[in-house]
Amino acid sequence: MVACLLLRAWSRGPAVGPGAPCRLLSASSGPGQYLHRSVVPTMHFQDSLPRLPIPKLEDTIRRYLSAQKPLLDDGQFRKTEQFCKSFENGIGKELHEQLVAQDKQNKHTSYISGPWFDMYLTARDSIVLNFNPFMAFNPDPKSEYNDQLTRATNMTVSAIRFLRTLRAGLLEPEVFHLNPAKSDTDTFKKLIRFVPSSLSWYGAYLVNAYPLDMSQYFRLFNSTRLPRPGRDELFTDDKARHLLVLRKGHFYVFDVLDEDGNIVNASEIQAHLKYILSDNSPAPEFPLAYLGSENRDVWAELRQKLVSDGNEENLRKVDSAVFCLCLDDFPIKDLVHLSHNMLHGDGTNRWFDKSFNLIIAKDGTAAVHFEHAWGDGVAVLRFFNEVFKDSTQAPAVTPQSQPVRADSSVAVQKLSFKLNDALKAGISAAKEKFDATTKTLTIDLIRFQRGGKEFLKKQKLSPDSVAQLAFQMAFLRQYGQTVATYESCSTAAFKHGRTETIRPASIFTKRCSEAFVREPSKHSAKELQQMMAECSKYHGQLTKEAAMGQGFDRHLFALRYLAAAKGIVLPELYLDPAYGQINHNILSTSTLNSPAVNIGGFAPVVPDGFGIGYQVLCVLWFDQRDI
Repeated sequence: MVACLLLRAWSRGPAVGPGAPCRLLSASSGPGQYLHRSVVPTMHFQDSLPRLPIPKLEDTIRRYLSAQKPLLDDGQFRKTEQFCKSFENGIGKELHEQLVAQDKQNKHTSYISGPWFDMYLTARDSIVLNFNPFMAFNPDPKSEYNDQLTRATNMTVSAIRFLRTLRAGLLEPEVFHLNPAKSDTDTFKKLIRFVPSSLSWYGAYLVNAYPLDMSQYFRLFNSTRLPRPGRDELFTDDKARHLLVLRKGHFYVFDVLDEDGNIVNASEIQAHLKYILSDNSPAPEFPLAYLGSENRDVWAELRQKLVSDGNEENLRKVDSAVFCLCLDDFPIKDLVHLSHNMLHGDGTNRWFDKSFNLIIAKDGTAAVHFEHAWGDGVAVLRFFNEVFKDSTQAPAVTPQSQPVRADSSVAVQKLSFKLNDALKAGISAAKEKFDATTKTLTIDLIRFQRGGKEFLKKQKLSPDSVAQLAFQMAFLRQYGQTVATYESCSTAAFKHGRTETIRPASIFTKRCSEAFVREPSKHSAKELQQMMAECSKYHGQLTKEAAMGQGFDRHLFALRYLAAAKGIVLPELYLDPAYGQINHNILSTSTLNSPAVNIGGFAPVVPDGFGIGYQVLCVLWFDQRDI
């Protein structure tokens, strides 16, 4: 079977033409205002979500040393053990007690939420490549709906329906169902809605359902990361009703919600987008969007110049827009081209600071590019899935739909920015840096078409563990060593949870990789299978621990953050070269599981690293090595 879900072909359904079933069009009012109407209020479980636990310090130290073992020689490991012992019995114990006490005083949130926001917002590196990822949609199952104008209209309407459904409290709560036959039923939903919010999580838990944190969702819309000296700011204005559209480096805005908060007629949105697509103006000589790719302090200074030069009102329209729709004027050639375009593009037609950019190419290829400080993949993937489902199953317009006669020249405002010489020079410098940086990025992909998820499960092996083991073997084969590896794991099962790190490189994967790569003839097939089983079992344990907030990375990060906040000299454990090495993640990995996703990925997190986005056994490599 084909194991590659990342590049999975989407079922095309019945042929289009005479006799083919027609899609029902959604009305522009009434039911068409919402994706659905959940019986259970959207935030019903939020108040009773369990709190993210702070691991015991001794458990964190034990897990940290286990992760260090495959990366260090015996002498280095003994030194690190000493640093850990001193930390655990000394300053680490004091910091841990302070962290626990602080957490007890802040029961409305998690111990990692504040430090994690600060980590993102105080980072001064460009957010392009360093932080912002992308997810590309599968094509619409009916090929004629992939026309750029049709798909842009349908996806825009579906995105606004998501907004309306969320704000009305009608969006289905995000719940992980272990036994959907019991919990994902109308009967259960009708019962659980009457359970008070302070107790509702426990009701779900009784039927093996685990509601997830939804506190990040409000930042999806009308939100932007604003550059500020030292620390950026997350800005949201949920009163704004307009959409921001970028095309050929030009900025346009028009209302997609009326004065009563209802979605503007879809044919009007279509007319306005058609008007923008017909604008033959040449690209600006100094595209403003480059500034968002700059070092954050440089961008903050240049933004202040923009404000001082009379651009404050236009910037406010950009920042407060519901979201940013990017219309590209070229088709996508292949998946490598798609990945480059959706991850960074040419720098002129994205507003990288926006909570998300919905990008639609000339051939209808679509993707979401998102800023990472405000939230994580759980919220974005839910939005992504809902938009794909709604735009393909309940499209607002058809390819035959004619835009309503609307005076788009009045409704659509093209924003004009005043640029002095200093700003023009800043844009030119930003472009030069952007071009130089993106040229260092190599993208390639691998499609593995044997075995597959179900085959591995039959062998009692975790598909994710086998994928991670493959990365370890590949790196060992290519570079002759085992290196720091990061796999992201959501902790959204807890109130204000973010992510935890799974450390896939272990003594088990190292032993197994060396057996396969360096000495396969010394081991029987049964011995190799046993090693793979050990890797799978240990990886499963690490995954469960991380999902339950029992990793070591966030705990050590929070203790370090607390020490800095208290003005305490940085403990020796954090000065140990081994700590720096394990946090220099040469292999940064993350997986996506969704039938709506065509491909997704992110750049390496270190200059000599790889960013690996994968689904089941299919891998997308982003290589930024100087080879």
